Parts: sequence; structure tokens; C-alpha cells
Amino acid sequence: MKNDISALTDQITDAINAFAGRAGKQARSGYRDARANVDSAVDDMSERGGAMMDAAYDAASSLEESLEDVITQRPLMTVGIALGIGFLIGAAWRR
Repeated sequence: MKNDISALTDQITDAINAFAGRAGKQARSGYRDARANVDSAVDDMSERGGAMMDAAYDAASSLEESLEDVITQRPLMTVGIALGIGFLIGAAWRR
């Protein structure tokens, strides 16, 4: 009877150790998967952010070129618009 209890205790200990080993492997695997997903998401956001910065830079360059063309083609109109905007800002500032 003592031997049977000892063998049963050994079997239970082995089963618990095996379960703990599998649970540990699954936890490590889940951690690796989560880490890979986070790394992938960060890389994706970094790429999107870079693309957005490039698009903003392109838009700013295009706007700058357009303004330069307008100023070169119609300098008097540009000065008149600048004076008008300055007047409006000044009038709004006084209030």
C-alpha cells in the first residue's frame, strides 16, 4: 500500500511538472507572438508616419512652388493681397 501511494505521488508530481512545462512553453510562445505583433505594429506605424511626412513635405514644396510662380507672374497683385491681409489682421488685432 505504501509503495502504491508513493508511485501515485510520483505520477501526480510528474503530471504537475509536465503541465507546468507545457504551460511555461505556451506562455513563452504567447509572449513571443505578442512581441512579434507589437514589433510589426510599430514598424507599420513607423512606415506610415514616414509616408505621411513625405506627403506633407511634397505638399509644402508644391505650395511653395505655386506661391513662387504666382508672385513671379503677378507681383503687384501679390503686394496688394499682402497689404489687404495685413490691414485685416491689424483691424482684428485692435478689437
